[in-house]
Amino acid sequence: MKNRMCLVPPLAALLSVLLMAAFSAPVRAEIWQIDVRGAIGPATADHMVRGIEQAQAAAAELVILRIDTPGGLDLAMRDMIKSILASQVPVVGYVAPSGARAASAGTYLLYATHIAAMAPGTNLGAATPVQIGGMPQLPGSEPGGGDGEPATTGSAMEHKIVNDAVAYIQSLAQLRGRNAQWAERAVREGASLSAEDALQQGVIDLLASSQSQLLAELQGREVEVAGVTRKLALDGLAVYQHPVDWRSEFLAVITNPNVAYVLMLIGIYGLIIEFYSPGIGVPGVVGAMCLLLALYAFQVLPVSYSGLALIILGIGLMTAEAFTPSFGILGLGGVAAFVVGSIMLMDTELPGYQVAMPMVAAFAAVSVAVLVFALGMVMRARKQVVRTGLGHLVGTTATVESVNDGITWARLDGELWEVACPEALVPEDRVVVNEIDGLTLKVSKDKGAKT
Repeated sequence: MKNRMCLVPPLAALLSVLLMAAFSAPVRAEIWQIDVRGAIGPATADHMVRGIEQAQAAAAELVILRIDTPGGLDLAMRDMIKSILASQVPVVGYVAPSGARAASAGTYLLYATHIAAMAPGTNLGAATPVQIGGMPQLPGSEPGGGDGEPATTGSAMEHKIVNDAVAYIQSLAQLRGRNAQWAERAVREGASLSAEDALQQGVIDLLASSQSQLLAELQGREVEVAGVTRKLALDGLAVYQHPVDWRSEFLAVITNPNVAYVLMLIGIYGLIIEFYSPGIGVPGVVGAMCLLLALYAFQVLPVSYSGLALIILGIGLMTAEAFTPSFGILGLGGVAAFVVGSIMLMDTELPGYQVAMPMVAAFAAVSVAVLVFALGMVMRARKQVVRTGLGHLVGTTATVESVNDGITWARLDGELWEVACPEALVPEDRVVVNEIDGLTLKVSKDKGAKT
């Protein structure tokens, strides 16, 4: 036992040395791959920005952004570009696999990277900003115009947005030494290019059919990062796939327009139920949480506040119909406001940022069904005969409780009543109320009464 105790201090010291060596040893440089897939939004930006930060902390030699996107939100795109421009690690934009695209916001991302690469069979471009408010025509050119004449229509705000986008992508092109003239065409005319044409016109730096070929092409290439020229040494380095963690998954879920729409409706209905039935607690708590999540989502989504106001007005009118019946006038008006507001809710034409029409139709149908049910109950209530006082007791059945000193007592609705009956009664007899005389019930024996 003593020998075992003597071994504890040396083992503890050895373990401490090993832990210190493990934590103090430099992390081996590696290549980080971060995927940018689908519509660009807050979740995509969060995933990429934190991925680049973690790659820097791990002293990575290179970050590869594997891009396949139809575009997305301007604010999210600019956050991603700021992260690329501030990166201390070279960032390579790689549009892959074949069939992928870097459209719209993806084109800006590709221009921002230190090295731009594409796989054969991919494309980029169509970088005209989609107008806020659902403008029907792309600013600055006729629709679809790679070669179209400049349009003469367009508001001052449209021109400002396009000019800002042109200046932004040209600054990125000048920073990376790429074709700035074509970048302007991509914004003003919505022009697009295949991977081969992009290489010929100096829009990208290289073509690579696979990631292994990409790394071979990058080996030994010099790239300027944060004002310092670095020579890439990639031989023998493993590629680390940066996973999408729970935070990015959660942001992707709640910033989905359809999910945000449902959360908003649950939140509003939950609070309405809590206000009309105080003390339950559950609808209020669930409603408040859902509404806060929806408000966060709407903060980062292109929401039309006019559409949001119409939805709230519609729900308010439908609720008012249930509690102050107007024979359908408020309810139908509420349904109409609800549907129009739902269609207007997302103030953009970007793919992936529209509320699905089947979902709007489903909620509208449910609301109409609830409205019809509530109106039916109201109409049935109005047709019922109003009965007040003790008249409602006539025809009901009571139970004889006791017979004392010739006085018979029966229990009805939890109360003891004196009863008068032409027949003799004993406890537990069942009697039917025929008439009420003051505080005495005139009754007759039920058919199933005791004898």
